[in-house]
Amino acid sequence: MDVIDRRIVDCLLRDGRATYGDIGAQVGLSAPAAKRRVDRLRASGAIRGFTVVLDPSALGWTTEAYVEVYCRGNVSPRQLRESLERVPEVLGACTVSGAADALLHMAARDIEHLEQAMERVRDHPDIDHTESVIVLSRLIDRPRS
Repeated sequence: MDVIDRRIVDCLLRDGRATYGDIGAQVGLSAPAAKRRVDRLRASGAIRGFTVVLDPSALGWTTEAYVEVYCRGNVSPRQLRESLERVPEVLGACTVSGAADALLHMAARDIEHLEQAMERVRDHPDIDHTESVIVLSRLIDRPRS
């Protein structure tokens, strides 16, 4: 990745729906040249895809939970990620040390919606069980940079 590629990535991080013309204008390339660069970044795996970032509160998803995931046997992080990416209520997921295999941050409209989302999480054939805690109030919520 060179300087122009990094600038293209920065553009896409700010606006994943930017047109090739917009990207090109911001980095000093024509739209076709910007498209070729984006295509090359995708082919190399530097850009894995494009997605929508949801604002849980704007959707009315005010019920939050942290969910520990326990797997049967050895499950790769890639397999878990692929399965969990299909559940939009999973806001964040990470593998962890300790007894659990992964920790999820989830949001939903209410407890019933959260329960339905957790059922979809447990649909993964290698997930044995989950343990969850419901967030009562946020004490500190610092933005990440």
